[in-house]
Amino acid sequence: MKTINLCTALVLIILASTLGIAQEELTMKETLEKAKTEVVNEEKEALKKEVATINLQLENGTLTAEEAANKKQEAAEIRALNIENRVAIINNKMALLERNGTLEEKNQGTRIVLGMGQKDLDNDRIWGIKVQNRKVRTPKYDRRTTSELVFSFGLNNAIIDGQGLDDSPYKIGGSRYAELGLAWSTRVFEESNWLRFRYGLSFQFNGLKPTDNRFVVDTGEQTELQEFPLDLDKSKFRMDHLVVPIHFEIGGSRKIEKEDYFRYDTDRSFKLGVGGYAGVNLSTRQKLKFEDDGEDVKQKLKAGYNTNNFIYGLSAYVGYGDISLYAKYDLNTIFKDNPTEQRNVSLGVRWDWD
Repeated sequence: MKTINLCTALVLIILASTLGIAQEELTMKETLEKAKTEVVNEEKEALKKEVATINLQLENGTLTAEEAANKKQEAAEIRALNIENRVAIINNKMALLERNGTLEEKNQGTRIVLGMGQKDLDNDRIWGIKVQNRKVRTPKYDRRTTSELVFSFGLNNAIIDGQGLDDSPYKIGGSRYAELGLAWSTRVFEESNWLRFRYGLSFQFNGLKPTDNRFVVDTGEQTELQEFPLDLDKSKFRMDHLVVPIHFEIGGSRKIEKEDYFRYDTDRSFKLGVGGYAGVNLSTRQKLKFEDDGEDVKQKLKAGYNTNNFIYGLSAYVGYGDISLYAKYDLNTIFKDNPTEQRNVSLGVRWDWD
């Protein structure tokens, strides 16, 4: 009786799996059929827009009637070829689906499948353990939005009313910043990649090192630099921000076209990005290191220091491929209600890894 029940269970499992695969295949076929209709509609709509543009040029007198007719004929032929080629790609996918029951084509790595039985016909299953190639699905035809990891670091300082960087109260070489985040890039135009809209989320760490044995003090009414009573080995003031950067990026790119997808490659192209950022101040802290009665003392002081909680500013970068020269400038003041306004400014190197 146990053997009969086991056999019955196996039969039910096999039937359920078969029905599931069949249903998945049917759903994929319906999707591909719908895709063919969408291709035809897209190309027809694009042709309508092109004809409308040609008619407008004809009305404005920039084209003669003969030139307009030729352009319409050329546009119609191009769209007809586009339909033919794109539908052929979908038909090939449907043929692959009917033949193999899947659109998976590429092998990448392996996977382990647990099952029942001895060696199968492929000789790759032994007593319920089967090792076989893992499939990767066909890439998306057009990926208009991509993501990248962003990292930047460099020099940091403050722009102070009535003072230049050469007489800044913060060390030029010792004050630094770093930024780490994730950015998404979406091309603005459907048929061109020369203009991209970039947006993301980043952590910014802005450090300032006071000069002349001073440290930052919040007096209650304002925040100022004061002389430390002992000799300081280190005095560092740091603000940690969470910001949303937004840039418009222009630059060249190389279009890579394959049989079933295309991509734009910007790895070997110049680029220029202009925009800004806005966010919040997560924390403000100060690190002091000094010697007191022959003992080394390290103090890590975390407080508000009367800094602005809302951060916003302008930023820009220019570069080639993954590397850029990057600059950012806070429009908000570092400290609230101070008689002398100070604004954070940074200059460094930026990497964008996709």
